[in-house]
Amino acid sequence: MGHNHSHGHAHSSNKRVLRISFIIITSYMIIEAVGGFLTNSLALLSDAGHMLSDSVSLVIALLAFQLGEKAASYSNTYGFRRFEIIAAMINGATLMLISLYIVYEAIIRFANPPEVATTGMLLISIIGLLVNLAVAWIMFRGGDTEHNLNMRGAFLHVISDMLGSVGAIIAAILIMVFGWGWADPLASLIVAILILRSGYFVMKDALHVLMEGTPKSVNIEELIKGIEKTEGIQSIHDLHIWSITSEMHALSCHAVVDSELTVAESEAILRSIEHELEHKGISHVTIQLETAAHSHENTILCQAKNKPLHVHHHHH
Repeated sequence: MGHNHSHGHAHSSNKRVLRISFIIITSYMIIEAVGGFLTNSLALLSDAGHMLSDSVSLVIALLAFQLGEKAASYSNTYGFRRFEIIAAMINGATLMLISLYIVYEAIIRFANPPEVATTGMLLISIIGLLVNLAVAWIMFRGGDTEHNLNMRGAFLHVISDMLGSVGAIIAAILIMVFGWGWADPLASLIVAILILRSGYFVMKDALHVLMEGTPKSVNIEELIKGIEKTEGIQSIHDLHIWSITSEMHALSCHAVVDSELTVAESEAILRSIEHELEHKGISHVTIQLETAAHSHENTILCQAKNKPLHVHHHHH
């Protein structure tokens, strides 16, 4: 019960953080875009473009939390919680697309560096950096950027945007001091690579959840040993562990038990396993108890028809 309460509290605090961040980012994005056009700086324009994607990503992340609160129904038995992962996937994809566009623009500008109004570029970049620092601090302090994939995707947008502002500041100083026109597209290129990396990791994590991969926080070997150590359990098979969304993990398996166990003893075993798994962050548990006479499987993982998975055989 306490687990649900803390989950709900984290949810509402994530939403509040996203709303504040959206207002700050969108306001400054408009200033930066106008500044980029007036100063003719690609570093500023790419940063503004990235800030636009920040705004969109924050809206998507906020929408994901709103939808995630919708109650489960007969047609959606888990509600819309998985939308958080889809939102993270969209955010990762937009990060990657933006970075590729910046790379394309930078290559064109390397060949023909345009005149840049450096004083305006420097001033706008410094304000941009302060805005991003403020938003990143609000998100880090108030939101769950470590465990919630949706929140992390939005946070990484802001962090890579902050790097964009740093790049624009360095480029402006280099152009002012040395007259290096190529510093503007170079700064954009470096930032684009960092953005690409962020996008790749968010997408990779989101895809892992969508493919129903084992949650990274779960040590599967340790978990199997823990269940099989439970008194009355002989072995387990057909084991599946997956994530419904960030911090919401599920497990199902078949457990072979001693045939002489009573109903009350079997239920006590189930409660004991469920309690143990909850401490490991697995809140949805489905265990089918069966005796050795009814067990038809001797592999930990389920085998697909005709195409066996890589299976660990368990001997007794």
